[in-house]
Amino acid sequence: MSGIRLTARVERWPVAGAFTISRGAKTHVDTLLVEAAAEGVVGRGEATAIYYHGETAEQIEQIVTALGMVPEDRSLLRNILGKGAARNAVDCALWDLDAKRSGRPAWRAAGLELPHAVTTAFTISLGDPERMEADARKAGGRYPLLKLKLAGEGDIERVAAVRRGAPEARLIVDANEAWTGRDVEAEATALVRYGVELIEQPVKAGQDHLLDGVTSPIPLCADESCQDRSDLARCIGRYEAINIKLDKAGGLTEGLALAAEARAAGLEIMVGCMLSTSLGVAPAFLLAQQARWVDLDGPLLLAKDRPGGFRFDGGTMMPHDPGFWGG
Repeated sequence: MSGIRLTARVERWPVAGAFTISRGAKTHVDTLLVEAAAEGVVGRGEATAIYYHGETAEQIEQIVTALGMVPEDRSLLRNILGKGAARNAVDCALWDLDAKRSGRPAWRAAGLELPHAVTTAFTISLGDPERMEADARKAGGRYPLLKLKLAGEGDIERVAAVRRGAPEARLIVDANEAWTGRDVEAEATALVRYGVELIEQPVKAGQDHLLDGVTSPIPLCADESCQDRSDLARCIGRYEAINIKLDKAGGLTEGLALAAEARAAGLEIMVGCMLSTSLGVAPAFLLAQQARWVDLDGPLLLAKDRPGGFRFDGGTMMPHDPGFWGG
């Protein structure tokens, strides 16, 4: 195959402390760095394996390494790679390569306006109410939007504790599928008094029919239930928003298309990320320009980030260097 030559390698990044959700805790994240080279120019893309799909960084590295080369036309990637982290890394590397070769920034090529600073949520890891209250108290003064990881049993107490710790912060919660079998409408109603403005993924992906007939006073957002455009039909009428993560969707190309179709269907947009460095969230930052909720705190949750990445002033994020990716 002639075209763009690819190389890939796995990198390990320590987490600041531990990142805990209902499925377990992480002390590090392995990311895949893909470089796409042509005519002496190199574009970079980063992806994090979707662990709940059984992906590993080593597996997606093998996929990209075996591929070796890809065509110049990014739209052909859908015919070569399935959705997921491997395609995300390759797709974003191609966007970066195109920007460097053409001198036209990725945001302009995507038909977007000049990117501006956005406010990202900061994640409060799952824990007992006392621990989450303490974490919220530390974060609440710096971050205006907090995202709470929940687990099902005891969630109301967790949210109440976070509200005590951060009385002025905006709150969104992520049930991570843990409300399957629970009364979603009752759980949501109990959270209204705490000012929660969004509930992510209350039920298991594939069991979204459990939301039929549910009238939630707080908007519900599909995360695991919405990977790419093929999932939109089952989300409409059950969720009010979708969380677009490029690792799920398979890159910025699909992410932009998914956002356009979701808006046309009347759904709100949230843009999120896996644990990742600034290189991993840089393409999503472009997509975040048109999102109601932004959750791109992956680099903030690491012990260190890539040089020249994003500058975070509390929850406000902007690149240190406009040319860091796709510039």
